[in-house]
Amino acid sequence: MLDRRLLFITGKGGVGKTTVAAALGELAAERGKRTLLVEMDDKGAIAAAFDAAPLSFEPRLLRPGLAAMAMNTEDSLREYLRLFVRIPLLGSLAPLARTFDFVADAAPGVKEILGVGKIAHEVVERHYDLVVVDAEASGHIVSQIAAPQAIRDLVKVGMVREQTGWMIDLLGDPATTGVVVVTTPEEVPVTESIELLGRLTTEAKVDVAAVVANRVLADRLDTDQERTLDALDGEPARDALVAALGPEIDTVILAARLAQARAELGAGHLARLRAALDPATPMLTVPELFARATGPRVVAKVAEALGAEVDR
Repeated sequence: MLDRRLLFITGKGGVGKTTVAAALGELAAERGKRTLLVEMDDKGAIAAAFDAAPLSFEPRLLRPGLAAMAMNTEDSLREYLRLFVRIPLLGSLAPLARTFDFVADAAPGVKEILGVGKIAHEVVERHYDLVVVDAEASGHIVSQIAAPQAIRDLVKVGMVREQTGWMIDLLGDPATTGVVVVTTPEEVPVTESIELLGRLTTEAKVDVAAVVANRVLADRLDTDQERTLDALDGEPARDALVAALGPEIDTVILAARLAQARAELGAGHLARLRAALDPATPMLTVPELFARATGPRVVAKVAEALGAEVDR
């Protein structure tokens, strides 16, 4: 996975997509790769993950080997016109950007091509060894990655069409580009991930580098542990425990039962996901952290877990 030069990180909202993207960026930087983290929606989540100041379109170093930037329409449009259409521009593009937004809403792929073009340019220019993109959620990632092909189908002649060919080649090269799908061991995220896996290969024609199962509970209780829990939950043992430790022991036993049930349910969902995966596609797991920590500490813990999975 980390041997590629471009990774799009996606997943259903709420599964930890941004945290995984930040952790992969940190892991790559720790392993000596010059890494760029790109936030596509400019909501400030990447900056919050590192307790950093808000990001801008100009990449900024967060720590040695790791830079980050955020996309926005005006700067993306300026960059696209300068790099690909060769138009030098001075002053504000805000009025043009607003007009562009209006046009883009009516034409598939027009807005997405700006972000994809900037990302692809960074890969081709080799400013970084790896570009990690905190991409759109699973409902929009296909149209984002397929934007160059959509533009190619829409525009039959001219400079804009000519610029799409190299992007399509770069995105379709599995040695260069891959998508990492983040999910959690729950019914809806897993079902959505399975649907996305099919669309990525058939519609976006991009390789799936890995699936990351986030917030996975520890292994289920083994037979001896289940027998111990059953014994503790029996009337004589429970009475003795309550006498020795207080009535709160009932809460502890109930919590153990609920954790066991949740782990078993999650394991079933992940088994369904594995069955839908190409056998060659790795599935990495990140454990439930059970911590109140936020920001860099969480990113570091997730990076550590991913590093262990990558090396396994």
